[in-house]
Amino acid sequence: MTDNELLLAISNIMDKKIEPLKKDIEEIKQEQTRINIIIENDIKRDIKMLAENYLPASKRFDSEANKITAIEEDVKLLKKVVTEHSEKLQKIS
Repeated sequence: MTDNELLLAISNIMDKKIEPLKKDIEEIKQEQTRINIIIENDIKRDIKMLAENYLPASKRFDSEANKITAIEEDVKLLKKVVTEHSEKLQKIS
């Protein structure tokens, strides 16, 4: 075998070994494209919706938390007044 024939044989062997790798790389590229489409169409949209609704919801929760705190204080006061009135009624009867 001449040097050229050896080089050609080596080249053919390399091509045969590289071909499955090329196929794998192409499949990975296709999967990456599919993932990018999912990210662009679904995930980004969902994250945008979450972000748009986060601040209004956060403000609403803060407002409601303040209302709940006020209600808790009112209930404590009512319990105290009811207890005092109950004690006074017990003394009267």
